Amino acid sequence: MPKASEIKKNTAIVFNGKTYVVRDIERSVPQGRAGGSLYRMRMYEVVTGQKIDETFKDSDMLDLGDLRRSPVTLSYIDGDEYVFMDSEDYSSYHLNRSSIEDQIPFLDESTEGMQVVIVNDTPVGIDMPTTVELVVVETDPSIKGASATSRTKPAVLSSGVTVQVPEYIATGEKIKVHVEERKFISRADSK
Repeated sequence: MPKASEIKKNTAIVFNGKTYVVRDIERSVPQGRAGGSLYRMRMYEVVTGQKIDETFKDSDMLDLGDLRRSPVTLSYIDGDEYVFMDSEDYSSYHLNRSSIEDQIPFLDESTEGMQVVIVNDTPVGIDMPTTVELVVVETDPSIKGASATSRTKPAVLSSGVTVQVPEYIATGEKIKVHVEERKFISRADSK
């Protein structure tokens, strides 16, 4: 049984007899308290999708739920339903748009390193890799010699998300983007 301070996003925990997936964690250190931090977790119940916010002390012990991950690729989108194909046994997993809202801006058919999160044999979410490689489909023209500056410009990527990129990046280039921070990291390695 891990402590609350050891819980990460997309971890399944059993709380009040129900299995929840932790979607967001905020850590706070209240003033005037001796010792511990507080962890406010936004959790979604696996079966109903009901959202709850619960606060735990860093030393609270939590029960882990039955959770496994399996590598997947995006197969197709059907309205609000995203269908992923298991890379190992080719089975398909259907996820509603609302359960993967944060990851949608970085999804396309070429995204590698994704894993479906399965709790009690039910797909509940997608774990994205830390970085993804996407193509710049629209940005202002690159400025020659701009690599020495730290100025940025907006760029629309192949998945539809807009991020700030350095001025030397041109339309058609493949770049690496940090998924959680939604920030440009570097040009992608050419293969």
